Amino acid sequence: MEVFKIQQKMAVIFTISLLILGAIARVGRGEEGLGACFIFGDSLVDSGNNNYLPTLSKANIQPNGIDFKPSNGQPTGRYTNGRTIADIISEELGQPNYSPPFLAPNTKGSAILHGVNYASGGGGIMNQTGGIFINRLGMDIQIDYFNITRQQFDGLLGKEKAKEHIMKKSIFSITIGANDFLNNYLLPVVSVGQRILETPDMFVDNLIRNLRMQLSRLYSLDARKFVVGNVGPIGCIPYQKTINQVGSTECVELPNQLALKYNARLKDLLIELNENLPGATILHANVYDLVLELINNYQSYGFKSSSSACCSNGPMTGIVPCGPTSLMCGDRSKYLFWDPYHPSEAANVIVAKYLLDGDTQYIFPINLRQLKEL
Repeated sequence: MEVFKIQQKMAVIFTISLLILGAIARVGRGEEGLGACFIFGDSLVDSGNNNYLPTLSKANIQPNGIDFKPSNGQPTGRYTNGRTIADIISEELGQPNYSPPFLAPNTKGSAILHGVNYASGGGGIMNQTGGIFINRLGMDIQIDYFNITRQQFDGLLGKEKAKEHIMKKSIFSITIGANDFLNNYLLPVVSVGQRILETPDMFVDNLIRNLRMQLSRLYSLDARKFVVGNVGPIGCIPYQKTINQVGSTECVELPNQLALKYNARLKDLLIELNENLPGATILHANVYDLVLELINNYQSYGFKSSSSACCSNGPMTGIVPCGPTSLMCGDRSKYLFWDPYHPSEAANVIVAKYLLDGDTQYIFPINLRQLKEL
């Protein structure tokens, strides 16, 4: 009898030890402390939502995704040759899967528990942004869709656990604003009339006003940990350089001036919201300076070019999207830009690293790895 009791105790101790070791292993793999990654934004982080829209802005054609290993190099709707910045960050923070596109038919049930991607190529802060593409998901619609996900979480986990999962453990990533200039205010077919009616200051005022309401609405839906990227140096992308016929070492002045004007106001907005939304931590990702650093010092980062796109169409660059008839560079890891608008996976890896582990020059007030542990 005594032997049997000793055996029982040993079995219990062994089981508890296995559970403790399993928990330690999960922490080591980064499976504890992060509930979900919710991704909002434009084509820089779209993982395939536009595949399910009747739109002119699509990336589910070759050679897009040629280096995306999970799909064996087949296009998924990502506007780059491999992983987006959001994909890389999700990996580094220990997520077992990439956040699936909201519009994908299998994005339901337990598939949403590690996060959902709402981003859409052509989308912007303003609802009219990207109208040239006929269809896209603007930021307001993306938040409408998150509201659906939020209700689904209650059904899956129960209200209390769902609230804790989202408020304490999940990160909300927002990468938006570039299209509001490139495919709205600066768009030749619509911008002349608009620029007569709206000065740059007035337009930026509208962007900030809308974004303030959008971020506040996410907060009301229990978002607490945010990272918000500013607009990059859009005057330096191959598309702008081509249509404005500037030299390889030059950038187009007006788009960059507009981006800087918006970025200054965005920084003030995020400081304001950090002060006025109790319990919220909103990180400011200084994408403008980070990408400009890569462009100006591209050789020190191992790139061969920072002015031309790997996947391009010669004189039609920026007009005809990257597709099966495009010319492609020999070594994709040597190009900062994949196509006339979007960075390559190699560039995304560097940007993601700075946002994950960088100092306050590029990510403020703390970095993403610190935000996860907060």
